[in-house]
Amino acid sequence: MPAYKTPGVYVEEISTLPPSVAEVSTAIPAFFGYTEKGPHVARVSTLLDYEETFGGPNPATFTITTSGDTVGEVARDDEGFQFLLYYAVSHYFKNGGGACYIVSVGNYGDTPAKDDFEAGLDAIEKEDEPTLLVLTDAVNLDAADYHSLCQDALAQSRKLGDRFAIFDVQMAEGESEDSLSTDVAAFRQAIGTSNLMYGAAYYPYLQTSLSYDYEETGVTLLPPPPWSKELAANTIKVTFSGSIGSTPTAQIVATADATTPTFAIANRSITITVKEGATTGAAVVEAWNTWKADNTHDPKGFSLTVAGSGTANLVAGNVDLIPGNTLAAIKSTNTALYNQIKARLAAERIILPPSAAVAGIYASVDRTRGVWKAPANVSIASAIGPVTKITNDDQDNLNVDPTAGKSINAIRAFTGKGTLVWGSRTLAGNDNEWRYIPVRRLFILIEESTQKATSFAVFEPNDMTTWLKVKGMIESFLYGLWERGALAGSAPDAAYYVNVGLGKTMTAQDILEGRMNVEIGIAASRPAEFIVIRFSHKLQEA
Repeated sequence: MPAYKTPGVYVEEISTLPPSVAEVSTAIPAFFGYTEKGPHVARVSTLLDYEETFGGPNPATFTITTSGDTVGEVARDDEGFQFLLYYAVSHYFKNGGGACYIVSVGNYGDTPAKDDFEAGLDAIEKEDEPTLLVLTDAVNLDAADYHSLCQDALAQSRKLGDRFAIFDVQMAEGESEDSLSTDVAAFRQAIGTSNLMYGAAYYPYLQTSLSYDYEETGVTLLPPPPWSKELAANTIKVTFSGSIGSTPTAQIVATADATTPTFAIANRSITITVKEGATTGAAVVEAWNTWKADNTHDPKGFSLTVAGSGTANLVAGNVDLIPGNTLAAIKSTNTALYNQIKARLAAERIILPPSAAVAGIYASVDRTRGVWKAPANVSIASAIGPVTKITNDDQDNLNVDPTAGKSINAIRAFTGKGTLVWGSRTLAGNDNEWRYIPVRRLFILIEESTQKATSFAVFEPNDMTTWLKVKGMIESFLYGLWERGALAGSAPDAAYYVNVGLGKTMTAQDILEGRMNVEIGIAASRPAEFIVIRFSHKLQEA
C-alpha cells in the first residue's frame, strides 16, 4: 500500500482474478519451396495473399499430337523438377488450412539445391509462430539431400520444442504399386533415429483434382502448322511454311516515293515496301499475287492474305511471326481444335505429395475438435485418389515397423468414403509415450502455452504468493482442457496435477539461486487406433 501524505480521497483498484493461460496456435505451417517472386519469408492467410506476395505457379508446357481437328496424345514436357509450392499451398487451403508461412527459398529461374532449403530452415527458426514444418518442393531433390533436410527439420523441432514436421515418403514419377516397399524402406533407412517423436510421414502421393497452369504459347502442336502474324486490323496476314530454323520476320518499309508495293525475301524474312499512308492491305495482297505469278520470283515459303476487310493502310515496322505450332496460334483460326485442346488440358491433373493436404487437415481438426483429436479418418478434399492403392496387408508394414519403429501413415481410398488419412503415428512408432501425433502435439500446446503465460513470474518474489498464482493459473488451464476431452480421467485429479513449492519441487538452495520449479503431470487422451468387437454365440435359455 502506498504511503499517503496529503489528506484526500484515494481510489485503489485491487486485482481479484488470477492470471490465465492463453492457448497458442497449433496449426501454423511453414511451407518451403520456389516461387515466382523470391526468396523471402512472409505470412499469408489466403491463396490471394500468396499470389500478391509470391506470384503464381510455374507454367507447365505440353506437346499435343493432332490429326486434323482431332486431339491425340497429350504429353507434359517438364519431366524433370517441378515447382510444386503454389499447388501445394492451394491444396492446403482447400483442406481447411488457415494462416501459414511461406518460405521462398528461390525463384523459378534457380536450380534447386539443398543449400536453399537449409537457408530457409535457418530463416524460419527465427519465427516464433510456426508450429508445423512442410518441406514441399524438397521432395524433388536427390534422395540423400531430401532425407538430410528431414533430419534438420526434426532437429529444429526438438531444439525449439514448439513445432512438428510433416514429411512425404519420396516417390518417383510413374512408379508402380510394386515400389511401395522400396520407397518406404529407403525412407526408413535414411531418416535416422534421432528426434523421431517430432515428425510424421505420409504415403503415397495424391492424384488431385487440380489442373496445371500453362501459357498458350507453351502448348506445342504436332505436326506444326505454319507460322503467321496479322500485322494490324484490316491489313494483311503474313504466313510462313518454309524450312524450320530461326524465327521468320516481316518488315514493312513506308516511303513517300513508292508507287506500287514491292517485295524482297531473304533469310526467312520478307520486306514489303509501300507508299507511306496510302497502301491498303488489299492493295498489298493484289500486288503480291501479281509478283508471285511471275515465275522469276520465289516466295520461299511466305504467303500474304487479306486480314479482315483489308481497307486499312500499312505502317512501317518489324514483326516476328508467331509459330503456328502453339495453342495461341490457332485461337482465332481453328476454334474447334482450340476448345478441344483446352478441355483436354483441363483434364490433366496434378500429382502432389500429401503433406500439404495433411497440414490443412491438421488445421481443420484443431479448429473444430482440438489438437488432441487424431488428424485421421478424415477425407481429403480435391483428391481423386492415392496414386498407389494400399491394402490392409500393405498397411501392416507401414503402421508397425518391428525393426526401428518408424511408422508411416497411409493415405487410403475406401469404397463409398473417398480418400482418407488412415494413420496417426509419429515416426517414433514403438515409443509408448510419443507414439501418437495428437499426444505429441498436445504436449507442445501445453508446454508452449504455459511457458509464455508464466513469463509474468520472472523476477517476481519466489514465495508462496507467486507459487499459488502460478499453480492456480496452470490448474485452471488444464481443467479447461480436461472438460473439453483433451485429458483422460473421470475426475480432474486423475487427469493432471500441478506441484510447486518449498519441499515439493524446490529446496532452499533452489530458492537462493532464483529457481522456481513447477512440476506438471498430464494424462493425455489417446486415439482408439484398434476397435475390437468380440462376438460369441448365446445359448438358448428356453
